[in-house]
Amino acid sequence: MSNYRLGLEYALEQDQNDALKLYRNQFHIPKDNLGNDLVYMTGNSLGLQPKQTKAYVNQELEDWANLGVEGHFEAKNPWLGYHEFLTETMADVVGAKPIEVVVMNTLTANLHFMMASFYQPTSNRYKIVIESDAFPSDKYAVESQLRHHGFNDKEGLILWKPRKNEELLNYEDLESILEEHGEAIALLLIGGVNYYTGQFFDLKRITKLGHKYGCIVGFDCAHGAGNVQLNLHDSGADFAAWCTYKYLNSGPGSLAGCFVHERHAYRKDLNRFAGWWSHNKQTRFKMRDDFDQLPGAEGWQLSNPPILSMAAIRSSLDVFAEVGMDKLVEKSRKLTGYFEFLLKDLGEDVIRIITPSNPEERGCQLSIQVKNADKSLHDKLTAYGVISDWREPDVIRCAPVPLYNSFEDVYRLVEKLKVILNE
Repeated sequence: MSNYRLGLEYALEQDQNDALKLYRNQFHIPKDNLGNDLVYMTGNSLGLQPKQTKAYVNQELEDWANLGVEGHFEAKNPWLGYHEFLTETMADVVGAKPIEVVVMNTLTANLHFMMASFYQPTSNRYKIVIESDAFPSDKYAVESQLRHHGFNDKEGLILWKPRKNEELLNYEDLESILEEHGEAIALLLIGGVNYYTGQFFDLKRITKLGHKYGCIVGFDCAHGAGNVQLNLHDSGADFAAWCTYKYLNSGPGSLAGCFVHERHAYRKDLNRFAGWWSHNKQTRFKMRDDFDQLPGAEGWQLSNPPILSMAAIRSSLDVFAEVGMDKLVEKSRKLTGYFEFLLKDLGEDVIRIITPSNPEERGCQLSIQVKNADKSLHDKLTAYGVISDWREPDVIRCAPVPLYNSFEDVYRLVEKLKVILNE
């Protein structure tokens, strides 16, 4: 979009014409000591709280208080099948079929559960490919899986690295890795959107490549769910997992989502950990029946879910159902493009954006490097009322989230950055 303009007037005009402008009022925006809205740009770390979430959680607290155990059947939203209230909307958010999605556990736990089923190494095929700068938890998880199966965690891990003096990853390099090591690789586990650079990968291309060499392909979509069109079903990926507290605004440490492609839905031969919540719903409470596994992603559940966390997820997902990912992504591209435009106006000798400039290859996060800057720049931004995210050694991550960030937010952030740079 080339018709961006400088100046506050343009930002206010865009906010006035924004079809989603009223949704900002549905979220609690953190304020400074004088009661002014802070410029909150860290929805990629922790999304803001929808104002209706309190009512959703309070409903469950009231039903627990008034009904006790009967709430499993008699609550306004019966607890027994509560996770089912989330399935359809979550499937829409990540581009999947309802049978392929379940909300359960937390992100790294889900990755381990998926690897228990889909990482089945042999003496000849056991290696795992991840990004060299994957989120640390993913790296620790796959290293521990290698050790668990008796392999050397350094020798069994293959890192997909950027080229010299570059930050972004190149598909040709991944193709070279597969050509060289394909017969020895059991699993590709890639972050759908890289947490550091904000690079959004072509999930379908990576899956096709992995499957060509007989590898299982999974994705950590923590920075993709609710941010970009993941189209998980069409990607053909074997599995994926994501947290819900970033773009999905469900609160700190809330439950995670899990995707298992429908071609695996009825496979009872897959190794897995089991628990009573993956058992046939009709006979679950008979207690003495042999295990009868549920089909689809639900068949990977273990325990009855924490309802208070699910109530917060339901609150946010109801907003997503109302808006839809198409409209969110449309606004996101305009907002992020405007942010990029303003940053580039500061001069590329001062600011360098390491996130791809192609809107198809990013979500709403821009990762910026400021020449000769250290963490003191981030500290000054915070003092000026901007909540952003510092990542060592020299990157500030900012995510203008389309549900609650405005063009004025973006304008104010860059103006404050200008003041700091001119000090």
